[in-house]
Amino acid sequence: MSEPMKRNWEAKLKLIEERAARYERKPLSSVYRPRLSKLEEPPSVWKLFPRQSQAFNFVQSCKEDVHVFALECKVGSGQRIYLVTSYIQLWFYYKSRKNLLHCYEVIPENAVCKLYFDLEFNKLANPGADGKKMVALLIEHVCKALKELYSVNCSAEDVFNLDSSTDEKFSRHLIFQLHDVAFKDNIHVGNFVRKILQPAFHLIASEDDEDDGGIPETTGHGFSHFSEPPVKQEISFSKMSTDKEIAESWTLNSEGLERPVSAKLHSPDLSFLVVKDPAGKRRLFVDLGVYTRNRNFRLYKSSKKGKFVALEVAEDNRFSLTQSKNISEESQYFLSSLVSNVRFSDTLRVLRCDTSENKQKQAGHLTSTSTSVESIEGFQGSPYPEIDQFVLSLVNKNGIKGGIRRWNYFFPEELLVYDICKYRWCGNIGRAHKSNNIMILVDLKNEVWYQKCHDPVCKAENFRSDRFPLPAEICLPFLLKEEGEFTTHEAMNDETQNPRVPPSSTASKVVCSDPDWDSGLDDTYFWEATEDAELAEAAENSLLGYNGGVDEIPDELIVQVFQD
Repeated sequence: MSEPMKRNWEAKLKLIEERAARYERKPLSSVYRPRLSKLEEPPSVWKLFPRQSQAFNFVQSCKEDVHVFALECKVGSGQRIYLVTSYIQLWFYYKSRKNLLHCYEVIPENAVCKLYFDLEFNKLANPGADGKKMVALLIEHVCKALKELYSVNCSAEDVFNLDSSTDEKFSRHLIFQLHDVAFKDNIHVGNFVRKILQPAFHLIASEDDEDDGGIPETTGHGFSHFSEPPVKQEISFSKMSTDKEIAESWTLNSEGLERPVSAKLHSPDLSFLVVKDPAGKRRLFVDLGVYTRNRNFRLYKSSKKGKFVALEVAEDNRFSLTQSKNISEESQYFLSSLVSNVRFSDTLRVLRCDTSENKQKQAGHLTSTSTSVESIEGFQGSPYPEIDQFVLSLVNKNGIKGGIRRWNYFFPEELLVYDICKYRWCGNIGRAHKSNNIMILVDLKNEVWYQKCHDPVCKAENFRSDRFPLPAEICLPFLLKEEGEFTTHEAMNDETQNPRVPPSSTASKVVCSDPDWDSGLDDTYFWEATEDAELAEAAENSLLGYNGGVDEIPDELIVQVFQD
C-alpha cells in the first residue's frame, strides 16, 4: 500500500473510531420517531433511499400521506438521494433554511398535476432581452390558449411566479394555480406546451433553414412530430342525452360530459420566446426538458448544489394567497409551489393533450382487442392493470357490459379514479341513472373501493357509496411481494447465465425510475448514498437526550447526513 493511500486509510479509520466513541457516549434508543407536536398523532415518516424506485416502492406500502423528494448531496456530481416524508413534516424542518438547502419535488409519473414552466436564458448572450416582459407575454399567451382550447379562464393572478435569476442568467419557475382544473399528468402538460408554442418552433426552424441554406434541423427538444395539424382537443359541455351519441362522439371526465371538437389557435407572434445560448444558437426561452417521467423540479426556497441563489417569490409575481389563520403565508407559498399537490374533488376538470402518435397507438390498441370502446384510455391502461381488470369486472354483470372510459391518478391520496361508460347503476338511488355515468374510485392506501357519480343531484348530496375491500390478490402489498419475488428470481437466473448483467431492481415493473437520475449504478455513489440512508435511519431512531429532549431531528445529525 502506498504512503498516501495508507494516510487516507488511517484518517478514515480515525473518523470511524471517533464516531463510534460518540455513539458509545450517547447511545441510540430502541424506538423514537420525530413528531411535529406533543399531541397524539400517527408516527411521522422520514426515510432516505439511495434509489428513486426504492422511495416510490416505500410510498406505495406506506399508509401515511407521504411524498418523494430528491436531495442533492454531492457538488458537481448530480448525485441525489431520495427522501420520503409528508408535506407538513418536510416544511417543519425545511422552513428554517438551516439545512435541506437543495431539495426537489419528484413529480410522479401518471399523476394529475398542475401546469408549470421552467424559463431561462443567458443574459450575456441576449443583452436586449427583457425577462419580465417575456414572462408577462408568455403568461398572456398561455391563458389565451387555455381559454380557446379548454374554455378555462385564468390570468396572471393565477400564476405563482418564482425567481432565481443571477447576473449571468435569467431564471423563473411558473406554477399555474387553476381553480378546479389540472392536467392528467406532466406528459400531457408537455404536449400542451409544445402544441401552443408551435409558432416559435417554426420560427427557429425557418431561421436555421435560412442560415444553413438547407433542411431545418431539429432543435433537440423533441417536438418534430408536432409539425402536423393540431390534434383534437376537448371543450366542456354540460349534458348529453343518448347512448348513441356517447358511443359516437362523446367522452367523459370527472367534471361531466365532454365532446371533442377541433380547436386551432391563431398564429400569434412568439418571436419573444426565441433566445440565444452562449454559443449563439437559437433556442426557446421555455425549457421543454422538464416534462419527463418522475421529474425532479426544484422546490421553493431551494438552490442548486454549489449555487447560492434560491427560488424566491418574483418581484412581478401577481399571485395572491387566500388569507388563513391556521396556515402561515410561507407555508401556503410552499404548498402552492408543489406541482403534484392536486387532490381529487367532484368538480375537478382533468385536461388532456395527447399527441397524434399516441392517439394512433391507442387506436391500434383498441382495434386489436375485443373490448373496443370499453377499453381503458391510453395505450397500456393505468399503472395497475390488475386493478383495471377488477374494475371492469364490477361493471360487467347482470347482462350489462360496461367499460372504463378514462382513469386519473391522484398521488397525494394514492387514489385511482375510473370514469365508467355504459354502466350507470348508482347506489344512491338504487337503480341506473338515465343519462349520467358513474365513477369507481380505488383508494390504494386503505385498499378499498367505492362509487360516486356525475349526476348533479348525487353531487349536491356529496354521495359516496359504502367502502368495499379490494380482493387480497390485487392489493399493493401482495402485488409488490409477488413482483419482488419474480424479479429476484429473474435476476438470479440472469446472473447465472450472464454474470456481467446487473440484477433488476425490486418491483421495477411497478415503478419506473427517472432516466436522467436513475439510469445507472455507480458503486462508489451507491455506497455513499447507502451510508446516508443509514444515517437517516439513525436520525429517525435517535435518542431524545441527544439534543436536550426536543422532539425533532437534531440539526447536527441532519447536516452529517448530507456532509458524510
